[in-house]
Amino acid sequence: MNPAARRVVIVGGGSAGWITACVIAAAHHARGTAAVTLVESPDVPTIGVGEGTWPSMRATLQRIGIAEAAFVRECDASFKQGTRFVGWSGRPGADVYLHPFSWPLDYANVNPATLWLAEGGKTPFADLVTPQAAVIAGGLAPKEANAPPFAFAVNYGYHLDAGKFATLLRSHAKDRLGVRHVTANVVGVESRSNGDIAALRLDDGAAVAGDLFVDCSGLAGLLIREHYKQRLTPAGAALCNDRAVVAQIPYANPDADPIASATQATAQEAGWIWDIGLATRRGVGYVYASEHADEARAQETLARYVAASSPGVDAASLPYRTISFAPGFRQTFWTRNCVAVGLAAGFVEPLEASALALVEQAAAFLADQLPRDREIMDAAAKRFNAKMRYHWERIVEFLKLHYAASQRADSAYWREHRVAERWPESLRDKMALWRQQPPWHDDAPMLGELFPSASYQYVLYGMGFRPRYGLPEGAVADARRSAGALRRRTGEQAQRLTAKLPATRDLVRALASR
Repeated sequence: MNPAARRVVIVGGGSAGWITACVIAAAHHARGTAAVTLVESPDVPTIGVGEGTWPSMRATLQRIGIAEAAFVRECDASFKQGTRFVGWSGRPGADVYLHPFSWPLDYANVNPATLWLAEGGKTPFADLVTPQAAVIAGGLAPKEANAPPFAFAVNYGYHLDAGKFATLLRSHAKDRLGVRHVTANVVGVESRSNGDIAALRLDDGAAVAGDLFVDCSGLAGLLIREHYKQRLTPAGAALCNDRAVVAQIPYANPDADPIASATQATAQEAGWIWDIGLATRRGVGYVYASEHADEARAQETLARYVAASSPGVDAASLPYRTISFAPGFRQTFWTRNCVAVGLAAGFVEPLEASALALVEQAAAFLADQLPRDREIMDAAAKRFNAKMRYHWERIVEFLKLHYAASQRADSAYWREHRVAERWPESLRDKMALWRQQPPWHDDAPMLGELFPSASYQYVLYGMGFRPRYGLPEGAVADARRSAGALRRRTGEQAQRLTAKLPATRDLVRALASR
């Protein structure tokens, strides 16, 4: 027999579990092609320090039927247009740079790095190639208040409260999408003779049977780790951060203080601090390597940052929490009839906010390629494992680029990050090529790349990277003229946008009132 795979059982709630439930149910519940059950422990709290998403979240919200205004209102959400890096490069004049979500102008046809290099890198790279840099610098929103939902003038994702997001997703999944919600702890697994999971045993004595089981149980990995013993591929050699101290910061004037529309990542002696602006508060955290700082020193570092960046806040009295993690990802994400999504699949430091983007990728794959029978499941699993491994390897590579391109040498932490032997081999090869040619389309050639080559350019040249070899002499003059034309186009668009776009807080207020 080759039975249909119509019962999807998800273990674990949070953003990962409920996004997965919503995406699968939105595609299959009304058609009767799959029923979704989510088993959620009542004993696992959501961290909820403030989280960032990629622009892909707009399409996910549309796909599952959540209105943008309701999302902003219910999730304390604001807008994210990219990341602003402070203190990373170690090069004079490049202490602050921007990785915006909008691509450089005419990026499909013109490589802007050649233009920037031809004029000697006199202008911050993002300022030269995209008007979004001016929008972010002005504290402005990515669109006007009367724009259609999810439309934009410049590309954007969101900043959100992860706990409130999970609550909204839960209500939507149960009330609108037909997801069955079971509140209980998983205490055991019943297996079929072929090694598949047949059912989950719960602490209330019940059992939940299924055909496909999705492990969204977080770092615990109740199914993928504890039952199937799938190990992590460690990423600590490249990305040594394994701790985070986190806190929530109130606004001094909640109705008036500006909301930053870019995540700020500020480099420190043994890691970096994220600062995320939500509608009613900020979420901050110091991600660091325990090899280079203990918990007391890390908390002291974060408290100093809070005191300097938050006038009127008593940094010493805030509750600080420490989160530990082992950087890495599963060797196999989908084994038998069990697939790991979210933290159960892996975790590395939250630089560039890739965690929810991977959840979205995994959920979309399951919804679009949900196997109709057990034989198809094995083929789908191979494709899923190859896709997710590629994404994870590219994430490790891209995050490491932020350290490899740095010239900081003021602590052992930064000096170790610059040792090429600790870089992924793929990054060593790319850095060698980039000494003679700028990144462009061949550096991120796959359809659905998480990080397009434009992202590599924003980091490399934002940090002031210079190649070993310059442009051919005859090409310099033309490139300089093209750089001047690009500067004029960028400036004109920036002027138009900054004249009409509202402040971020004003847009948040307008949407939340609908």
